[in-house]
Amino acid sequence: MLDQLLDELFQAADDRDPARFFAVLPRLYAAAQTAEQPALSAALARVGDLFERVPLRIGARLGVLCGALAELGGDPAPVAEPLVNELSDVLELAGGFAAAWRTATGEEPPEPVDDDHAWTEATADRLTAGPLTREQAIELTDAWSLAHLRALPVMSILQLSPRVRAALPGRERLIAALGTVLDERPDLEFLAGLLRVLDDERLIVLHRESGRGYEVVIGGIGDNFQLHTLLADALSGPEADGLLDGVRPDPDWVRSATDGPVDPGAPPVRGQFNLVDANGKWIWNEGRPADIPRLDGARVVVLDPPPYERSWSPGRMYPMMRPAVRLRRVLPAEEAAEWLAKVVPEGGAGR
Repeated sequence: MLDQLLDELFQAADDRDPARFFAVLPRLYAAAQTAEQPALSAALARVGDLFERVPLRIGARLGVLCGALAELGGDPAPVAEPLVNELSDVLELAGGFAAAWRTATGEEPPEPVDDDHAWTEATADRLTAGPLTREQAIELTDAWSLAHLRALPVMSILQLSPRVRAALPGRERLIAALGTVLDERPDLEFLAGLLRVLDDERLIVLHRESGRGYEVVIGGIGDNFQLHTLLADALSGPEADGLLDGVRPDPDWVRSATDGPVDPGAPPVRGQFNLVDANGKWIWNEGRPADIPRLDGARVVVLDPPPYERSWSPGRMYPMMRPAVRLRRVLPAEEAAEWLAKVVPEGGAGR
């Protein structure tokens, strides 16, 4: 069934028939609901060849279909390159829109409105007060309005696949293109954060009070709220030599920070300790693991007692991304002492 619908989609693209193309998309998605993983992956592999056959606005809807098929269980790797390339194209044009808008109007760029022909026409009209042709103005305005829609499937596949995150094609170009618009597009901050997610990252975790140390490997963690909770869980079991014995986080907190449901009315998570980096500066929960500086090739987290009670809402920033915090080994006492001797003493740098 999926193959037949994909044939129809390709034919509509070759015939330059957008109405038929858009009519097939929901039928294909409906059929995908009951498809097995191999069929979904095969469909994604075929869809990747469609992007070069369709224009910008149609490609945005095709990208949403790719994200949906990946969320249903298809392997997103075959569509990562076209999705990233298309998004980079759009973001570069969106950056051009912002610059042209300021030149033509002297104003801040407007809030984008998706799929509103009248808004696109009126906005492009104002751009043509500058040196742009009507065709150029429409192209830039379309990119500005479609940037978030284009970003959605990339955000989906980045959450779903550590393999895609590890080897994202066109990553540097995408980061550069995103940088041209990020200050003006807070709706793209979610994407910017995903591009900074660490996988298979080694942490040295030191418990200053006891002198113990641990080597931990993390991946798929969206922010330091999540890291805080999952470190407390990983280092409170018997395999961690009882570092946090008696203060293991509530299992509901751990489930909501991994892949469990998040109850909006659940009690807040309570902080178990104060995270400090090797330079003695606090590691703020609002930050990300990628912000933690390295020392001798490893990111170092020092666990100190909390200076005051901290709490936050349970959950995770990226709901489809499965995090991992794995205790690789307990450091021998001598190695832990060596690491502790390298870090700034407690209170040495503060906030």
